[in-house]
Amino acid sequence: MRRPILAANWKMNKTCGEASAFASALLPRIAGEDGVEVVIAPPFTALAAVAEAIAGSAVALAAQNVSAEPSGAFTGEISAAMLADLGCRWAIVGHSERRRLYGEDDALVARKARALRSQGLGAIVCVGETLDQREAGRTLAVLNEQLEGSLQELSGEDVPHLVVAYEPVWAIGTGRTADPETAQEVHAHIREKLASRFGADSGSIRIQYGGSVTPENVYALMAQPDVDGALVGGASLDPESFGRIVCFGSEDPSQGS
Repeated sequence: MRRPILAANWKMNKTCGEASAFASALLPRIAGEDGVEVVIAPPFTALAAVAEAIAGSAVALAAQNVSAEPSGAFTGEISAAMLADLGCRWAIVGHSERRRLYGEDDALVARKARALRSQGLGAIVCVGETLDQREAGRTLAVLNEQLEGSLQELSGEDVPHLVVAYEPVWAIGTGRTADPETAQEVHAHIREKLASRFGADSGSIRIQYGGSVTPENVYALMAQPDVDGALVGGASLDPESFGRIVCFGSEDPSQGS
């Protein structure tokens, strides 16, 4: 049984004070929700503040990005060792905004995932198609290419520390989302590709859905057998909203809502 993972990706939002206040407001709302893993990914500047605010809780700290390099003359970059030093357990790599706005390709994403694993951190590796690719019937082909390229430097030993996040680019921040059946179809395909890459152990890899996830749609999405959580953007900026997502995500869909 895969434990669902619900991650808040704040993107370029929240000062240190705002981040601390969010954590203080969130923790009481999700107390006792042990059925899911909760992750918060603040901006780099607020990592230390959030680490302090969630200390002693089960909430995990994540970064939104990482350098592929271990150290050196790379102005403005943050290494995996630095993230580990701050208490991060995860980092997001390959998000569509990094790919689209900053030209990050699959090979670079693979190097970043390898850098994280070299420091004992888990990697949340994002994949997803654009609207044009979807309308051209290329969704699965695009995902195959991204999965093959982005995971090329990981081995079976990394499987327990790998999460794949399927984020259809056309659904991110648009208010549009894949219906649960479509999400399941794509997630099932991703799981097949992971099995061909990592073998039998791949069944433990969690696959998140991302793209306009809200408290209103997360339950139906996670009722699908291959949807193991969510990477939440805008709805994760409010502790009440994200708290509801965590609580819905911790419920057993087979028991009804």
